[in-house]
Amino acid sequence: MSIILTDEQQAILDGAKGETMAKVMKTLVMFGEAFGAEKMVPVTSKYNHLVTSFGLGVLQPVYDLMNTLIEAGVKSGQKFSADPRPCDPNVPKNILQNLIFKKFMYNKQDFYEDQLQKLGLMDKDAFTCTCYMDEVGNKPNMGDVLSWSESSAVVYANSVLGARCNRNSGIMDIMGSIVGYVPYFGLLTDEGRKATWIIKIETEKKPEAQLLGSAIGMKVMEDVPFVKGLDKWLGTELTDEACTYLKDFGAATASNGAVGLYHIENLTPEAKLYGEKLLADNVREYVIDDAELERVKNNYPVIWKDKNAKPKLCFMGCPHMSLQQLKDWTDKVEASLKKYGNQKVVIPTVFTAAPGVLKEFNKTTYAARLKATGVVTSYICPLMYMNNPLCAKMPVITSSNKLRTYTTARYYTDDEILVQITKGGNK
Repeated sequence: MSIILTDEQQAILDGAKGETMAKVMKTLVMFGEAFGAEKMVPVTSKYNHLVTSFGLGVLQPVYDLMNTLIEAGVKSGQKFSADPRPCDPNVPKNILQNLIFKKFMYNKQDFYEDQLQKLGLMDKDAFTCTCYMDEVGNKPNMGDVLSWSESSAVVYANSVLGARCNRNSGIMDIMGSIVGYVPYFGLLTDEGRKATWIIKIETEKKPEAQLLGSAIGMKVMEDVPFVKGLDKWLGTELTDEACTYLKDFGAATASNGAVGLYHIENLTPEAKLYGEKLLADNVREYVIDDAELERVKNNYPVIWKDKNAKPKLCFMGCPHMSLQQLKDWTDKVEASLKKYGNQKVVIPTVFTAAPGVLKEFNKTTYAARLKATGVVTSYICPLMYMNNPLCAKMPVITSSNKLRTYTTARYYTDDEILVQITKGGNK
């Protein structure tokens, strides 16, 4: 199927704005035609978000492409944020691990960040997977058409904010922003946003966000679920607590499956507006109770070499933690350390959050309190840290189902993590 272009779009394709811009438009048209798009629509959000943030030495074709764009004087039509940086000197690592990071993995980081700034990075610290946080400032409005990538950010924007974006790959995100148009298919369309699954939550307690998201993601894969019964636990307003829950829930649906949009009955914006009108014909049903969640959890593979090894590191914040999460976890860590008679965490522990969130957190009294417990705060991407083959051999624990899925890290619930990092084996 050929995409029907407007006169302006056709002119760009024909070279009216230069050869480089014509190639960008051609790429997007071919991308759209592969998915049956009939037209291109304008990108309407104020900012864009890129998934590629890391300066891996093997990504030379990416750097060459960026140089071509820069040399042609092409810039993003929108300022943009990008996914988290891969390294932070404050995060625990040994000499060999550090050598791998600096010499063999992210040795092009400074070079790549310079390229991003030339193309339109929002600011030098706009690196986070939770760009929609108030402290970051890249929060689209309901109905905005986006050219984003990053699975957890896309599913949040679609579901919690009611924006419209497909699960784009890296590089396609910046191309859509540069030319100002994206192909119209999938989650941009009304039909593509209809739910093909009804998920019934019948748990006796509030389900763990990351575990529930994992169960749904693995069941529905790339389909759109309509979740009933979760409002019992989250309420009917998008409070900070509800949004934090949905941030972690959505990341798990997107990584353990390929969900780009979910609807929560009586809570998320489109579900409140349209209710069951969002249901497609012949929807399937999936009932989730406590036993089902336990079954899902028990079937996660443990790929540590020694399954009984003592954890050497704990990562929290994949996706990045919110300001309220950092505060709440400070209270929880302090209380649990006191309960078990310890002064500091017994496992090296890293809480990750956006630079902007950490900046605000450091203005509060919580920051010094958390530091006193031995917990390290950082802006990095835990997944990028775990990509180091020497780090991958370590027994790392997390409550992130995204990190569990993409790395060797082992999943535990928040409550289980809290005990592990504060109790110790001899208590």
